[in-house]
Amino acid sequence: MALDNAIERSYTFRQRLWWLIVGRLGAALFLFFAGWVWAHGSTRRAWAQTLLPLLIVCGLTLLYWLAHRFSRTILFQTRVQFVIDIVLVTWLVWSTDVIHSPYIALYIVIIAASSLFLGPRDAVIISVACSAAFTASALAVLTGFSHPATPDLLDIGHAQTVQSIGLFDIAFLVVGLLSARLAERQSRSDVRLRAATQSLANLRALHERIVESIRSGVVTTDLHGRIYTFNAAAEEITGYKEADVRGQDASIFFGDIKEIVADSIENTRTGNASPRFEADCLTADGLRLRLGFSVSPLFSETGDTTGTVITFQDLTHIRALEETSRRQDRLAAIGRMAASIAHEIRNPLAAMRGSIQMLRADMEGESSQTELMEIILRESDRLNRIISDFLSYARPRSIIQSQVNVGKLLNQTFTLLRNSAEINDSHVIKHEVPDLPLLANADSEQLQQVFWNLARNALQAMPSGGTLRARLQTNTNNRLRIAFSDTGRGMSAEQVEHLFEPFSSTTGGTGLGLSIVYQIIRDHGGTINVRSREGEGTTITIDLPRDRGAQEKMSGTEI
Repeated sequence: MALDNAIERSYTFRQRLWWLIVGRLGAALFLFFAGWVWAHGSTRRAWAQTLLPLLIVCGLTLLYWLAHRFSRTILFQTRVQFVIDIVLVTWLVWSTDVIHSPYIALYIVIIAASSLFLGPRDAVIISVACSAAFTASALAVLTGFSHPATPDLLDIGHAQTVQSIGLFDIAFLVVGLLSARLAERQSRSDVRLRAATQSLANLRALHERIVESIRSGVVTTDLHGRIYTFNAAAEEITGYKEADVRGQDASIFFGDIKEIVADSIENTRTGNASPRFEADCLTADGLRLRLGFSVSPLFSETGDTTGTVITFQDLTHIRALEETSRRQDRLAAIGRMAASIAHEIRNPLAAMRGSIQMLRADMEGESSQTELMEIILRESDRLNRIISDFLSYARPRSIIQSQVNVGKLLNQTFTLLRNSAEINDSHVIKHEVPDLPLLANADSEQLQQVFWNLARNALQAMPSGGTLRARLQTNTNNRLRIAFSDTGRGMSAEQVEHLFEPFSSTTGGTGLGLSIVYQIIRDHGGTINVRSREGEGTTITIDLPRDRGAQEKMSGTEI
């Protein structure tokens, strides 16, 4: 930080030295034109006296520019330039009648300029040097050391001349002291300003570090709801970068919050605590999140409301745990009933089915009684399937893991599906599987059951036809992603929320197929997400851990 400040001060002083060079040239041009107007019509010698200093200043300006560009001794250059200025002004004064010279005022300009570009001590030294140079030149002329004194000097007398010289010297010293005082005050002001600026920068950096270190997402918006800042935790939770969402409406994450913002401002004014809210949003990868957030007004120093601060957390995992807990409670109750249901229903059902089959065998031909018996047999089979699904959900068998080629299982599932009686001419079935085998440690039978249940559920959501598409690909964090998409009737937000609960059917089935799917994926250490809108279809995405070791070994063998 100290090095940065030193570099900044050096850069500022270099700029000021450049302005000194340019200002000196401008002043010389002004004096040249003023002298030209004053000496217009005078002798050639007066014209030469006006032009010569300008040429000297132009030459010095070129030298100063070269030194400024290629040398780093900025302070030394500045002092040398002021010394040369004193010499030039002394020469002008000496060559223009000294006491009556109009260029005496340039000494004051030099002293004042030195206080702006150098420190207080240098300003005093410059004033003493100006006084000494002027006094020496005046005495040299007065005593006839350089050339005889002018008639004007002789007429006013030596005493008055000495008095004039003394008054000018006092004026130079007073201007020097005042300039030094001014330079000192300016220096103190600059120091205080730099300290205040540094404190403000440190405070801002501290606030930024605090905001970035908060593990909750923090979003600030203006009064129109447009996002202004987006901290690192917010980027991590949502998957979006600050540059991508800055300037966008906060409703892309939290929905319409205009009423919430108004209520929060009112609660702040009345001293009441702002309530917390929940909203669903989609990550940059298209996954559904449940966000819990609170809104607080952002005030300026004058107390005016300038925007809002939204803090939020990802509640997806917490809500998933709560849902899992509820499902486990239901599962525990169902498991206690499972054994008795199996005995109380399956045994009488088997006896009834056997009796009907025997009666059906004794009857000949087709009759209304035969048709009724067929209905009883068909419904008994359906009831048996319901009981089997029920028992599979309540008492799932243990996972038998092995190295499974997920792409091969998906191909087999869609081969069976294309030959299923549920497919009609209005259905379009597509699946995308990479050529490279994608391996996972899983139970192949259970995984194929997941694919089958999801595919059949998608077809049942498209009774009038549509497109079913499945895609297998690798995902980040060493996982496999399998996505099933359909163009069916879709689901409402409430249906999606209860989709994996037992007996919650959206297609008219038993309501246990997707519950079993959820349980299998959870037991395999995977995740499942649903994205659906009514009338626009549904997409169910599964992420499974990938067997990376076996995959790398296979890739190395192929190479």
